[in-house]
Amino acid sequence: MSSPTSKLILVRHGQSEWNLANRFTGWWDVGLTDQGVAEAREAGKLLSQHADMLPVRAFTSFQSRAIRTLHLALEECDRLWIPETKDWRLNERHYGGLTGLNKQETRDKHGDEQVHIWRRSYDVPPPALEAGSEFDLSSDPRYAGVDVPASESLKLTIERVLPYYESAIVPVLKEGGPVIVSAHGNSLRALVKHLSGISDDEITGLEIPTGQPIVYEFDDSMTPGMRYYLKDR
Repeated sequence: MSSPTSKLILVRHGQSEWNLANRFTGWWDVGLTDQGVAEAREAGKLLSQHADMLPVRAFTSFQSRAIRTLHLALEECDRLWIPETKDWRLNERHYGGLTGLNKQETRDKHGDEQVHIWRRSYDVPPPALEAGSEFDLSSDPRYAGVDVPASESLKLTIERVLPYYESAIVPVLKEGGPVIVSAHGNSLRALVKHLSGISDDEITGLEIPTGQPIVYEFDDSMTPGMRYYLKDR
């Protein structure tokens, strides 16, 4: 195999306020905790320790926790100046009617099995979010012109993430130089599933830890190698 010519760095946002509160977040915009800020900074420090991992382009979602994670990490490795693209298709999976609910209280109400299906099945979405409810984002200006989903399964999330990856991120990877994507557990799960060839059944059990850079190295035919955590390099 030829030597790697390009690197893709995936970072899940640092711990969010609703991660800490054990609430379903999805598309709702919440901030980072102090721990989340520290995780983002640590990711940037780790990047700064490897000259060949310093990003030249960045992609992130429309959600503040991912954007801020990106900026904190880039600040730590002196890369705030690189070009950055935001797109809603890198957003977290939409949790529909579960948005804002405490996960344990939801288990108590609906049962562990049902909540496990909503959270971890590949193609069963949670109940739809009611139009006009507290967490309805259809009138949010950042989503003007976007058909905001009422709920998404992992399968539906993949169906928006992968075409965006192929059309927007792959061409930049082909230009060479590390590319960083700061996103979310499920949008990154979509990319890892594709790049590592993980089955529908297995991907639902894959955990993406917060603030830990995952790296893929590509050869000159754009075939990805094995993924690894930068901390283990």
